[in-house]
Amino acid sequence: MAPQGPLYIGFDLSTQQLKGLVVTSELKVVHIAKFDFDADSRGFNIKKGVQTNEAEHEVFAPVAMWLQALDGVLGMLKEQGLDFSRVKGVSGAGQQHGSVYWSGDAERLLKSLDKEKTLEEQLQGAFSHPYSPNWQDSSTQAECDEFESFLGNPEELAQVTGSKAHHRFTGPQILRFQRKYPEAYKKTSRISLVSSFLASLFLGRIAPLDISDVCGMNLWNIQNGTYDERLLKLCAGEFGVADLQRKLGDVPPDGGLHLGKVDRYFVERYGFSPDCTVIPSTGDNPATILALPLRPWDAMVSLGTSTTFLMSTPQYKPDPSTHFFNHPTTSGLYMFMLCYKNGGLAREQVRDAIDKTLGKENPATPWANFDKVMLQTPAMGQRTEWDPMKMGLFFPRPEIVPNLRAGQWRFNYNPNDQTLKETTEGWHQPLDEARAIVESQMLSLRLRSRGLTQSPAEGIPPQPKRVYLVGGGSRNKAIAKVAGEILGGVDGVYKLDVGENACALGAAYKAVWAIERKPGQTFEDLISQRWNEDEFIEKIADGYQKDVFEKYGKAVEGFEKMEKQVLEQEAACRGKA
Repeated sequence: MAPQGPLYIGFDLSTQQLKGLVVTSELKVVHIAKFDFDADSRGFNIKKGVQTNEAEHEVFAPVAMWLQALDGVLGMLKEQGLDFSRVKGVSGAGQQHGSVYWSGDAERLLKSLDKEKTLEEQLQGAFSHPYSPNWQDSSTQAECDEFESFLGNPEELAQVTGSKAHHRFTGPQILRFQRKYPEAYKKTSRISLVSSFLASLFLGRIAPLDISDVCGMNLWNIQNGTYDERLLKLCAGEFGVADLQRKLGDVPPDGGLHLGKVDRYFVERYGFSPDCTVIPSTGDNPATILALPLRPWDAMVSLGTSTTFLMSTPQYKPDPSTHFFNHPTTSGLYMFMLCYKNGGLAREQVRDAIDKTLGKENPATPWANFDKVMLQTPAMGQRTEWDPMKMGLFFPRPEIVPNLRAGQWRFNYNPNDQTLKETTEGWHQPLDEARAIVESQMLSLRLRSRGLTQSPAEGIPPQPKRVYLVGGGSRNKAIAKVAGEILGGVDGVYKLDVGENACALGAAYKAVWAIERKPGQTFEDLISQRWNEDEFIEKIADGYQKDVFEKYGKAVEGFEKMEKQVLEQEAACRGKA
């Protein structure tokens, strides 16, 4: 007979799909269902989950499509035989920075759902605006400029809210919305993030914003633990601060708060237990760090098309080039994040150039030449200690860290006299670029995470305790070796293999912790006791090695000078244009 213990569901409402994942108290995955927006939705003219207005650089999604998807995923789980009566808790992850605008009828409609009808059929009138801006939207440059100048500069905005102004952040999006659609804004009773929108559906009333996800708005004063009155005033415009504060609602500090029981619609239509509890949903990036018991000073590096660096840290040291959020579950911790547009695509361009030079032997091993050349090349390209270090910026796409146009810049740096020269002299192109591009990407991570790590023991410099690699590049052990040499990692470098399920897993684990925690028990403590490390992670490289770590410490100084020089050159060119 199958075990009949409690179950927990984590949802992941991303740009292109909604996923539902069910786990047991022991964190074993027992059901997964996925609703692909392009393939499975009906009646929406979308591509890759969104619609676009290129003339105004807008990217947005129809909210009704998400309603359709939720009934679709729950129907799939029912067809798989999920016994919903065993589900004790529900939480979720939502694509960060998207916003949903509820009408004055929203609460009434949410409370009066008929089990015989779908969510889409019944909630069309629940929204003052039918679309949600997507994180890819870039229509708010003017509003971003206003946010930064309102507090003086990007540095001050980052100090207050954890980030400088970004197109996708919800504060600038709301400012633009109330100006472009003043009548719709006036009719808006509440504003949700995608995460709290998802929680609201299950709750049958508007759920509060999550303590971590609220930090992706440029409105939340992280250190004060409240909305910043100055930024609310800017964002609200003629409608007033009190009105916007009412629309946003309160933000409970406990990420594991029991918001209430699941709405009767889900009890009657799908068989949920009336005692099933709704837990705050969080953003997709915070949910990702919950996919494993990431402890303070552990680092997670996502090596996909783009590169993302996540770290749990007790230190709050914001900078315009980084992001800080409240930790989604653990009071006193912050989530530090770096986002780069250029990652795998840049490495692939170098890989392809090397294959063209050497000839590609086996299509089944596309990285064979790249890895071989990279490992044969000395660290920083230095064949003797007197050779200059080779480093560069390789940006096939415009980058945000640092803020630069697409392009390539190559430099030689002499750590002995600290001279820096933009040149390819001494470079064996494209062969030297295999190591140079990986080193340069990792040096940028080390540069920007400086000061957020600690010394694990006397005589050992500050660095992550462990470095976890996720994404497509995590399978590459040559890249992992260089990552360990540069970033350190006292316990080594590990591959985290949760496939595409990290966000949904993190949300499900959050529900387990919220329901089953003992008084005062942290998320990390509970999950680490139940998490099967052997199932998900594999050590793939050594971490800290004293001599090479110190050598790359010198390289960080040169890398910082290189970035500064390129930024100054580009600014001068723009000034002449």
